[in-house]
Amino acid sequence: MMARIKAVWAISALTVVSLVLIPPQWLAVKRGWKLQRHLPHIWHLAATRLVGIRVHQVGKPAVDRPLLVTSNHASWVDITVVGSLMPLSFIAKSEVSGWPVFGLFAKLQRTVFVNRTRRTETGKVADAIAERMAQGDAMVLFAEGTSNDGNCVLPFKSALLGAATRSLGDEETVWVQPLSVVYRSLSGLPMGRQFRPHVAWYGDMELAGHLWGIFKEGDLDVIVTWGEPVRVTAGTNRKVLTRDLETQVRGMTAAALRAEALPRPQAETA
Repeated sequence: MMARIKAVWAISALTVVSLVLIPPQWLAVKRGWKLQRHLPHIWHLAATRLVGIRVHQVGKPAVDRPLLVTSNHASWVDITVVGSLMPLSFIAKSEVSGWPVFGLFAKLQRTVFVNRTRRTETGKVADAIAERMAQGDAMVLFAEGTSNDGNCVLPFKSALLGAATRSLGDEETVWVQPLSVVYRSLSGLPMGRQFRPHVAWYGDMELAGHLWGIFKEGDLDVIVTWGEPVRVTAGTNRKVLTRDLETQVRGMTAAALRAEALPRPQAETA
């Protein structure tokens, strides 16, 4: 009963936060104000606190721009976790734009949508990503191309990674930084392989039920680990770059899953 009350309270509070932030964000996007980068960050910070998600950071995001962040992907929760780290935008599959609520939020966060069934649109998407990065926006790519059960890292896809770095106009360098997201504990207890899919959302899982479960249970500890930024130039081999980033994320994920103690939650002390 208490879990249900907690979930209803969290949803109600987040609805109020959303109703307050959506109008100014819509106007900021419409007018091109710098505020459009920061309001979604505030929303994600509020969401993590209201739901009970504690984010423990290892390492720091790169300060150099243009910046592309390549992350593993286990759940829609990743969006809120990564979004709470700093102002940024995502690269997502085109289907997300039509999702109830999530689609609206994605558009307000200025997500770049990718239609993976039409390879002919890769050039246009690359140009859109490149333009945003050249403007100083940090962009996040879930490089596996899909989500998984949270216990492993799937092979990274090189196509969009290469497209995002090949069309930077006058920019001679772009920085690509690997990021690992690992769900470690629920209500203070280690999840283990069998319980991690409670948070992971993949396959044919029904979204509404999974969403309700997260709000009802909450109390999650997440380890996010920043890898070493990779300097990319016109001469960088795309496939070699992809393997390097995948190796870093795979190693960081394995280390976070093995860790005996949680790092200090920097997000709570910032």
